[in-house]
Amino acid sequence: DNLGYLGELCKTPEANVVKLPNISASIPQLDACIAELRSKGYNVPLYPHEPSTDEERDIQAKYATVLGSAVNPVLREGNSDRRVAPPVKAYAQKNPHKMGIWSKASRTHVSHMERGDFYGSEQSTTVKDATSVRIEHVSPDGKVTVLKESVPLQAGEVIDAATMSIKDLVDFYEREITDAKDSEILLSLHLKATMMKVSDPILFGQCVRTYFKAAFDKHGALFEEIGANPNNGLGAVIAAVENKLPADKAKEVLA
Repeated sequence: DNLGYLGELCKTPEANVVKLPNISASIPQLDACIAELRSKGYNVPLYPHEPSTDEERDIQAKYATVLGSAVNPVLREGNSDRRVAPPVKAYAQKNPHKMGIWSKASRTHVSHMERGDFYGSEQSTTVKDATSVRIEHVSPDGKVTVLKESVPLQAGEVIDAATMSIKDLVDFYEREITDAKDSEILLSLHLKATMMKVSDPILFGQCVRTYFKAAFDKHGALFEEIGANPNNGLGAVIAAVENKLPADKAKEVLA
């Protein structure tokens, strides 16, 4: 259990941990890592993006234990500490950065969702006794899908939960993409706060779908068939089209 060993080592005053950049290990990074290992002669299994058998589900579960969402909390003993070192803070206070002149004619602005987002739905509570909760999705017709069977909680632990409406998210994307185009300004999407969350690729994927709505409306079924997942970025979609379709068909789709 190397991760358990490192977790204990991090608690000692002698430990110096050099954290590699981008250790969050998103699925594209994981795929690239697996491909590199296999090219070096390590016969590790391919990552099953949509597992359909018990064996594939077992492989996916094993890979989940090395993703950043599993590794970072152990090495960090919680969230990362991003406080500024006292000498740096003192210097900044004595030598404050002067802002430049901001033109009132600038069309640059920040937009955010007004409803249906995590902020609007967030609820937090402190549990009195040790217990376990499960995460469910309840559809409009009452169908219940269990997303996570058991989440153990300690006595006095805080549990925080929120939901995101895909419809409201897509409406927001459509509105802002149209506004940016009409205003002739650059569109920049910011999702990540401190650490990448499992929801970020989904939110990003919806933006890719919305930005290229015409292409997904026309070729959506084909994209799904060849595994062109926008959650992994536009590059992953283009790569799937180029690698899994005949050259003439790929050219037609990319046009």
